Amino acid sequence: MAPPPKPPAFSIPPALLRALTGLRERIGARTGVCAERIRACREWTRARVRRLRAPALRAWAFLRPPGRGPLRLIAVGALAGTVVAVLTGPARPPRTPAGPSQRPTAGAAGIGDAYFPGLGNGGFDVRHYDLDLRYAPGTGRLDGRATITARTTRALSSFDLDLQRLDVRSVEVDGRPAAFVHAGDELGIRPAHPLPKGHTFTTTVTYGGTPRPLGGPVVFGSRYGWIRTRDGAFVACEPNGASTWFPANDHPSDKATFDVRIRAPKGLTAISNGRLVSLTDDGDHAVAHWRESQPMAPYLATATIGRFRVRQGRTPAGIPMYVATDPALAGRGPDFYALTAEVTDHWARVFGPYPFEQTGAVVDDVPEAEFSLETQTKPLYSAVRDESTIVHELAHQWFGDSVSVERWQDIWLNEGFATYAEWLWDEHKGRQSTHRSFLAAYNQRSAGDPFWQIDIADPRRETLLSRSVYYRGAMTLQVLRERIGDRAFFSLLRQWTRMHRGGNVRTGQFIALAEAVSHQDLSKLFATWLSSRDKPKLG
Repeated sequence: MAPPPKPPAFSIPPALLRALTGLRERIGARTGVCAERIRACREWTRARVRRLRAPALRAWAFLRPPGRGPLRLIAVGALAGTVVAVLTGPARPPRTPAGPSQRPTAGAAGIGDAYFPGLGNGGFDVRHYDLDLRYAPGTGRLDGRATITARTTRALSSFDLDLQRLDVRSVEVDGRPAAFVHAGDELGIRPAHPLPKGHTFTTTVTYGGTPRPLGGPVVFGSRYGWIRTRDGAFVACEPNGASTWFPANDHPSDKATFDVRIRAPKGLTAISNGRLVSLTDDGDHAVAHWRESQPMAPYLATATIGRFRVRQGRTPAGIPMYVATDPALAGRGPDFYALTAEVTDHWARVFGPYPFEQTGAVVDDVPEAEFSLETQTKPLYSAVRDESTIVHELAHQWFGDSVSVERWQDIWLNEGFATYAEWLWDEHKGRQSTHRSFLAAYNQRSAGDPFWQIDIADPRRETLLSRSVYYRGAMTLQVLRERIGDRAFFSLLRQWTRMHRGGNVRTGQFIALAEAVSHQDLSKLFATWLSSRDKPKLG
């Protein structure tokens, strides 16, 4: 795990340090001190305190030892934005832990993922996010209040949350003000008192600013996260964009339930995950309250806002639906409502019961978002809008959303399965068998193609979403199906989604289950098709 943020460096002129030291020694040595000198010292201190920056004070408060009472400043010196404080004793004695294992320590500023060392945080498990958001499309300003319920996994003196490019105004832990330092993408928080192991606590963060999207090679070179649009925002966050709009333990291994309230100008539709609980007036704004009652990875959350035509109903099998389409796209592309209903019901027969309360789609005209995303319960479709994409994103509701990776390196368990679902759909429609789809993908790439050089069981961050992960993953599943037979293969898929519903998984768990279901040693098959640096031979 990555270490907590380094404390800011403080400095003090030697002359002032000698003066302070001498003053403290004289005060400690004498019981009677001239009242006039005390008053002068206090006036000097107040004058210096007024010149201190608020962040510096918060930083010093954050660094105070756990269990200490309120800071008592005997003397403070300011020089170029730095501060030093001499502390008196604690207001009350600190509690003595029962043993080293129970002694409060700082939570790690990273969950331990090799691909994204700074993502997620250690020492606690988030149970629920309650987000109250206000968005002004005209300026791009977002103001939020996040109340996060979590449970400690060890005693904590401090802990971190992920929050990128927004300003924090205040933090409370269990209803009491907490010291905090917001440095880079990390929000370090020190509660007024340490949190014991097994303690359920709430953290309330009030924040605001203008969210900015992320970029880079990971998501096909596209921007992602909170993307401002001409009429609102398109919010698609894989892999690390959730913390561009709310403080989070931003890693798929820490899933939680969500309540999201979005205040937006009337005339716009605000959409999040799960079901719409209420839609109320608030002056010139409307407040949409959404609730996702099933565990969700932070990157799958959305708060997309804009002008949409909304259609609600049920699939033929009775699953509630919510489909929102940008009017600019009317009559262009597939019938999202009809196709979403058909595909959802079909996958429920193939993969097992649909894992959420609602299915749907959000179709927005955002050319700069060069991807679509499997946001939980309502996939987001932007520049990519066709039948195979709908099939792919809805398969993710089982593989990626309900059953989520524990580490980003196992992403083929999401993308390989969803790509194979495209082949299954073509087979279901009588267009082409999965075997022919496999051969087409296999024969398309020569033995020297870099496609075969990526170990998709550990593809590395830069190639996390490469075509190898998608298509080599799908090929692996077809080879597995042909090896163990249809009956065992589809039983395996249904057992996988049932056993790990709402949870997190690794590649090794899937291999173990495949071997248990088929009663075969499959180690060589998976090593060859997932990890071999040579193009596997057929037959």
